[in-house]
Amino acid sequence: MSIAARFEIEYLQYLDPAGKPIGKDLPAIAKDTDRLVEIFKQMLFLRVFDTKAIALQRTGKLGTYAACLGHEATHVGIGAAMLPEDVFAPSYREYGAQFMRGVPPRNILLYWGGDERGNVFEGPKNDYPWCVPISTQCLMASGAALSFKLRKQPRVAVAVCGDGGSSKTDFYAALNTAGAFTSPLVLCVVNNGWAISVPRKAQTGAQTLAQKGLAGGLHCLQVDGNDLLAVMEGMRRCMERARSGQGGSVIEFMTYRLHDHTTADDARRYRDDAEVKDAWTRDPMPRMRAYLTGRKLWSEAKEKAWAEECAAKVDVEINAYLNTPVQPVEAMFDYLYAELPADLAAQRAEAIAGEKR
Repeated sequence: MSIAARFEIEYLQYLDPAGKPIGKDLPAIAKDTDRLVEIFKQMLFLRVFDTKAIALQRTGKLGTYAACLGHEATHVGIGAAMLPEDVFAPSYREYGAQFMRGVPPRNILLYWGGDERGNVFEGPKNDYPWCVPISTQCLMASGAALSFKLRKQPRVAVAVCGDGGSSKTDFYAALNTAGAFTSPLVLCVVNNGWAISVPRKAQTGAQTLAQKGLAGGLHCLQVDGNDLLAVMEGMRRCMERARSGQGGSVIEFMTYRLHDHTTADDARRYRDDAEVKDAWTRDPMPRMRAYLTGRKLWSEAKEKAWAEECAAKVDVEINAYLNTPVQPVEAMFDYLYAELPADLAAQRAEAIAGEKR
């Protein structure tokens, strides 16, 4: 029997859940200890922000919010691997990547508070807005990547979707286009085990989600998404490939959603406690903390001081959000069309009249 082709999916992991190195060959980022500490500090900042954002929602000061608990290493690592001139196409949960790219937390709070002005990022002007429709952002990133190639620009487009998002036709169309044109696209699949209430095993028969990129001719890689070293190295490889004209990649980051899908969800209805308890043993925060502490790069005193600083910084952002003047009611109509259709113009007038009453 002749074989047309054979494929393998490499798996990257450098630290075990206790923060101990697996093998002796650590990636280059492990030697840049100052940067590694700064990235870990951003993971801690993200967790403080996430906790306070959930508290805001629970007290009626924020709308439905998508928590990122457990995703810190993946999200921050993705953002840390990008250059300012690259383009990021997020879904609706990758705050850590956006913080690394200069998006202020107040923008995120504005958006989840129901104010679309939060999507006008004060940092990276060329990044795409949050995308709640599943995986349509992958198509946007694929288009941007093709434009970079046509213009001969050494830039990379990065999109993030979840494990469920990798089952969408938008995802396949994006990777197929990137493969056909050898464009600089990096598709990051954050596999947190659940597409809201649908488990990974019910979504696809594929052995890995990374291998889906093989159909489009993309480079494919699976990474321990709770290991910051592995996330940074996986992103480095794929970003360098893309930037040097070698084409796109699909990276599957293996992690877990430790919170509900959003604050409108109750994951206890479909996940058993034992599964979640086991996932907490792979929490990315203590893993990186243990690694850095073991090398005398971090300490309990440093973390306490930084946690207090993070809380103060987040409070400044929360106050900026809460003190932002609310837009007039007609604003919901004013960004839909250059010229409003007659029915919406009538609704706009009714809304203004109702507001005056």
